[in-house]
Amino acid sequence: MDLSALQHLLGLAPGRRVACVGDLMVDRFVYGEVTRVSPEAPVPVLARSHELMMLGASGNVARNVAALGGEVSLVGVIGADSEGKEALRLVGEETGVEGYLVTDQERPTTLKTRFVSSGQQLLRVDLETSRAVSGEVEQRLVRTIRDAAKDAGAILLSDYGKGVITDAVIAACREAAAESGGKLVVDSKARSFARYGAVDMIKPNAAELAHATDMPTETDEEIEGALLAALGLWDAKAILVTRASKGISLAVRGEDVRHFPTLAREVFDASGAGDTTIAALGLALAADVPIEDAIAFAQLASGVAVGKVGTATVSPDELVEAALSAHMAPAEAKVATQQRMVDEVARWRAKGLKVGFTNGCFDILHKGHVAYLAQARAWCDRLIVGLNSDESVRRLKGPDRPVNDLESRALVLAGLGSVDLVAPFEEDTPLKLIEAARPDVLIKGADYAESEVVGGEQVKSWGGEVKLAAIVEGYSTTAAIAKLKVGSR
Repeated sequence: MDLSALQHLLGLAPGRRVACVGDLMVDRFVYGEVTRVSPEAPVPVLARSHELMMLGASGNVARNVAALGGEVSLVGVIGADSEGKEALRLVGEETGVEGYLVTDQERPTTLKTRFVSSGQQLLRVDLETSRAVSGEVEQRLVRTIRDAAKDAGAILLSDYGKGVITDAVIAACREAAAESGGKLVVDSKARSFARYGAVDMIKPNAAELAHATDMPTETDEEIEGALLAALGLWDAKAILVTRASKGISLAVRGEDVRHFPTLAREVFDASGAGDTTIAALGLALAADVPIEDAIAFAQLASGVAVGKVGTATVSPDELVEAALSAHMAPAEAKVATQQRMVDEVARWRAKGLKVGFTNGCFDILHKGHVAYLAQARAWCDRLIVGLNSDESVRRLKGPDRPVNDLESRALVLAGLGSVDLVAPFEEDTPLKLIEAARPDVLIKGADYAESEVVGGEQVKSWGGEVKLAAIVEGYSTTAAIAKLKVGSR
């Protein structure tokens, strides 16, 4: 998706309302370290360090719509339990999300607890029921949908098969979409999609389409056959199938099947990527953009999401940066904002990589710099270079510096094989960057004492170390500038 089309769509998002209806869950992540096996049974012992609670399933769809700039009406069912109270708290904390939650005294709030160590999920424990809601709860849901979706430009129905999406709820969503003029999009784990009736779009993934049609879905030709068969089985106006690295395929009644390849991107964690896709798609449809732009928007958003840890949301700024990076040269792509640096560090650390950090002005790159950075990289698996902004350099070095502007200095550094990421900063010191990155190794030149290294105490506080790299004598930017001035006389 080109930058102008993306910025146009993002400009349309504020004020667009999307109703998210479906199975609401609470996701609990328990993080820790495994260092031994239990003496009681051959199982790992997780030493818990911290845990995180967030909305899942239709709640995660709602979070993603809001993060992209839309307004959300979230309709779901919770139990009269502590998990239900947690769901209410989480909804209340989400800017842009308005909760329309129905309490069912007879069922638990769905809770999925994941135990994670070193980026790997060890175990998932589910608290849930799949039985259909009672007739009384169903009628309350129907009334709630009418109220919540009356101004919605799109209704996203997320059916995880937990008993909330009954025929009456589906009918209420169809009626609400007809009254508001919004698009009704279904994302379901069901084997048969026929029960959803005349909806605007159904969004299975390739495996779900294969399961529903009993047809293969590996190649473009097989996808086309399965989609055409599905259009004969279901009343949907369109079917959009997500195919992971193979992109998206779209079948619209009366039209040829179209394929939309996706940009190659490293998949780190696919958790919630489908939620991000349908959220972005729904918001784009609510903004009345062409389907081609809606699909490109959804692909861009899901591409960013799979590069993050856990069920993450995606911000407009991250989409703009991703759109820019798609057209960047390799060196340009190494220059990152603080947030992208944090995301990259999370990916590296989950792979067990050792992260190093150094910083400087690097105004006129010389042999000493190259040797220093090579030494720094030898002490880690990935090296981040914090780079002073032009204003920061002027405050530190004087009004005649830097000789080269920030963009030039960043690109030259990024072109070195020893440098994995360049992170500019505006402050006089890189302390904020260091605290955000939490490197395993902090490197400075041996002309510093260890006690003088900014961020050294912080790095050691979380178990990291400070290293001092040897300085190549006879090389300095100040000396190079003085030599140039003499030569110009």
